[in-house]
Amino acid sequence: MTDNPAAHRAANHAPNHAAVDADALAARFAQMFAALAQNIERVIRGKREKIDLALVCLLSEGHLLVEDVPGVGKTTLARALSASVEAQWARVQFTPDLLPSDITGVSIFNQAQNAFEFHSGPIFANLVVADEINRGSPKTQSALLEVMEERRVTVEGTAHPVPRPFMVIATQNPVDMDGTYPLPEAQLDRFLMRISMGYPDHQAEVAVLAGMPTGRMLDRLPPVAGREDVARMIEFASRLHVAGPLYDYVVRVVAATREHPDLRLGASPRASLALLRAARVRAAAAGRSFLVPEDVKALAVPVIAHRLIVTPEAELRGRTGADVVNDVLAQVPTPQAAAV
Repeated sequence: MTDNPAAHRAANHAPNHAAVDADALAARFAQMFAALAQNIERVIRGKREKIDLALVCLLSEGHLLVEDVPGVGKTTLARALSASVEAQWARVQFTPDLLPSDITGVSIFNQAQNAFEFHSGPIFANLVVADEINRGSPKTQSALLEVMEERRVTVEGTAHPVPRPFMVIATQNPVDMDGTYPLPEAQLDRFLMRISMGYPDHQAEVAVLAGMPTGRMLDRLPPVAGREDVARMIEFASRLHVAGPLYDYVVRVVAATREHPDLRLGASPRASLALLRAARVRAAAAGRSFLVPEDVKALAVPVIAHRLIVTPEAELRGRTGADVVNDVLAQVPTPQAAAV
């Protein structure tokens, strides 16, 4: 400890280089995020909010469930996302006769080598589109449980890691329920978000008709970021500063769903972790090196709602998981700016 006042002043007014570096990295993150979103918008018109959510999901190392009718751009979103980040993508059409090995791969005996060789399945891609996932049998759906949580596939006792970044974009049609198997709660809980693409507005649909065919546009979509860039963005977002009151706020929001009278099942601690990861990415996408309560509020419905089971009585009244999350957000006190 020095007694020199000048030294004290110099120390107190010295720039915080760590904070300056974090702000610069956050600004760079925001620029890259915006460039990726604008690139995808060249193919998918009028859906910037959904594109942003998909990017948040990717950079949170989470998985996305898109529940919507056919023809609204679910597969196009996945292809445009993979093209924008120079990632390998694969598509699996789920049917009742699809086997788990059709997804994960299989070991085949090589007579020349006198040993079994593992032949990887389509799950070993950066972005995997699981089309109409609810048409697969429960046994096939369960093949995704391990890889979605642990990012590896175990075949005959041997673990095979999948590449990074890794993201499953699953689709399901909420209207046609014939020959489908509803996703169990354990599977739903592994999706970081559930969204609905929705129909485009009038101007966006006119622009689609007047523009170039989507297939050709997708083939010529230029990459904006490499896999290493995405890995750095994921790493930066995971280390973003979170004030103590915001940790408490996230837990209070999730815990409040477990006590809501309209719910038979509330959200698990996995929902807390998912909400915090996604909020960190949203903050970085806004060019900030710290979280604010609005980051949590903006993502609470897509991250939490699909994990909730509404009671039959509440369902008869037309209540949904999203309604319950909005109730919780209105009831749980928001941390004040000074505390954050």
